[in-house]
Amino acid sequence: MALLAKVITVSDGVAEGTREDRAGAALEVYLREAGFTVVARIVTADGVEAVADTLRGACTGFAGLVVTTGGTGFGPRDLTPEGTRAVMEREAPGLAEAMRLVSPLGRLSRAVAGTVGTCLVVNTPGSSSGCIETLAAVVDVVPHALDLLQGGQPH
Repeated sequence: MALLAKVITVSDGVAEGTREDRAGAALEVYLREAGFTVVARIVTADGVEAVADTLRGACTGFAGLVVTTGGTGFGPRDLTPEGTRAVMEREAPGLAEAMRLVSPLGRLSRAVAGTVGTCLVVNTPGSSSGCIETLAAVVDVVPHALDLLQGGQPH
């Protein structure tokens, strides 16, 4: 099974071109090194509808991992979890919990994880180090989850 991934950067600044997308670039490198083929890097503004619309588009007709970076904190525009929940079909709370345990700052994360069709969606923080360390906490089980989502029955 091919391991496919898409990276979505959620940031008003990156969407407006006033900030560099360091976290998205870091995730792309990390995912490639972990054996994934990154088929898209997408940028969207913050906000529930922007995130939900972007996720709907990214997940339609796609089978793989979709990683968001940004918008998981307490800032007024940090609404990635709400946008993700608007399209998510089933939550995967164990993944989000494991991601929170990697750092003391994880206790401030509102990130969620779950499924949209044949996609596994995980929210990560907007920092280039935070997004990598949180994804690293769960990347080992992602291939199994994707296999199950695509109809595999490895049990």
